[in-house]
Amino acid sequence: NPQAMEPINLEGLSLSEGIREAPVCILVLGMAGSGKTTFTRSLIQHAKEQYNPYVVNLDPACREVPYGTHVDIRDTVNYREVMKEYKLGPNGAIVTSLNMFTTKMSQFAELLRRAGERGHKWCIIDTPGQIEVFTWSASGSIITEGLATMFPTIVVYVMDVPRSSCPTTFMSNMLYACSILYKTQLPFLVALNKIDLHDCSFVQEWMTDFEAYQEALEQEKEHSFVNNLTRTMSLTLDTFYENLSTCGVSSKTGVGFVQLMQKIGECVKEYERDYKRVYELMRKNQLKMKQKAEVPKTNAEDAGEAVPLGLSLEDPPSSSGSMFLMAPGLVPTSNDEDDLVEMEEDPKQPAEEQNFQGFVQSHLAAQQSKRDKAQHQQSQ
Repeated sequence: NPQAMEPINLEGLSLSEGIREAPVCILVLGMAGSGKTTFTRSLIQHAKEQYNPYVVNLDPACREVPYGTHVDIRDTVNYREVMKEYKLGPNGAIVTSLNMFTTKMSQFAELLRRAGERGHKWCIIDTPGQIEVFTWSASGSIITEGLATMFPTIVVYVMDVPRSSCPTTFMSNMLYACSILYKTQLPFLVALNKIDLHDCSFVQEWMTDFEAYQEALEQEKEHSFVNNLTRTMSLTLDTFYENLSTCGVSSKTGVGFVQLMQKIGECVKEYERDYKRVYELMRKNQLKMKQKAEVPKTNAEDAGEAVPLGLSLEDPPSSSGSMFLMAPGLVPTSNDEDDLVEMEEDPKQPAEEQNFQGFVQSHLAAQQSKRDKAQHQQSQ
């Protein structure tokens, strides 16, 4: 639950101090129904003694979660009220709720910083069930990049093994995993979930042996066009499979979580080795942009000068007794008077000035006589 805090200096946290060592932020992503929430609960239980995880729930639409949370988006945003007030559907309300949460990103980052100082080595973040809502929205990118520029951050992609036993479904999962990897640009770990229902050895075989995957595709007699497309995609993803880290787990029985935590440790080292310098550079660029935006206006020329947008009814002050119009860029200033070339005087100019001044005076006298005559008639 949110606690009362003193004013937060986000610049000092995220930009000036650099990337902190703790807590390690673990973003749990996955397709709807892949078992993310149950996986998060089991990961919290197994990591409790060694890593003292700080738990965050970013799913505003869930009714309840089977684990205790330190930060819950539902304490900040009311999902149903968002739907009602903005007349949105379920996915639109989730996106809007995440957008509202990102407005509190500075407070969230400060909570994580304090959690790291209190001994929380990990921060486990459960994301919405609709994976595309988080991964392809602006708020999801803000949260992911914001965390990665302040703390070591990795992505754990939860994959439903029984559903992926179909070759085309497996390819869909892999394409989504590939897109998330290249979009987030963070260490990526695939958790092959529900191995208590189906062994995950076939997944690892399909990743390493192209012919084995082709044989599985040939056994699928239906959807020939989809099979041809999937066969082409499998050739394209060979490079993606080479460096992909996987681990089979069962969120229900707890099998495989010891190996999973070891894999997470390897991903943290990968972040330190390959990704940290990228986000350090991003942090420095953000600091430079912020410093440029905060440079104050130091002189009148930079600050500008107030210019009236309307005409005054008063006569303008005359310093030389004459009136002239000139483009603003051609008006001489006091700083460069010495560099100006003196212009030849026009012999007709004094006469023209006298004629114009006489016209102005006669016009003002006529106006004044009309006003006096009108006042005299009103008095009678």
